[in-house]
Parts: sequence; structure tokens; C-alpha cells
Amino acid sequence: MKDITATEAARKFSDLLDAVEHRNESFVVRRGGKPIAHISPASASSGLVVKELLRQFVPDKKWEADLNEVRVQLTSEDHRWSD
Repeated sequence: MKDITATEAARKFSDLLDAVEHRNESFVVRRGGKPIAHISPASASSGLVVKELLRQFVPDKKWEADLNEVRVQLTSEDHRWSD
């Protein structure tokens, strides 16, 4: 992980983002010598991980009935702007 000053990061922000996006580089941004932030590539994600996690559990057969019961109890509010 490379160190970069906050001033340098501000002045070269577009180049910094290019390095992160295209070369998978990571940076520690320092202000006054103290680490303030980490800038690194965002991790890719998808719903597949969540789906696999949910598949590990037995479905609750009462869930749909409970959900419908809650929906019946909901009321909508109409907050229109006055003319």
C-alpha cells in the first residue's frame, strides 16, 4: 500500500482513481503524517453470496402469512403539497 499526502491526493485525484481502478493500487492518505483514509479498489459483489447464504436455511412456512398480515395493517399517508 502506497502512502500519499492529502494535498497530493487532492491535486492528483483523477490520477489516483485511475491507479486504483486500472492497476488495483491501494493508498494510505496521510495528513500531517497521520493516516486519515485508505483508498483501494471496491470489492465486486453480487446477490449470489446472499442467495447461497439463504439457501442454507429451511424456509419458514408461516412467513408469507405473517407478511400479508403486516401488509393489511399498514396505512398509507398522502402528503401532497398545497397549491
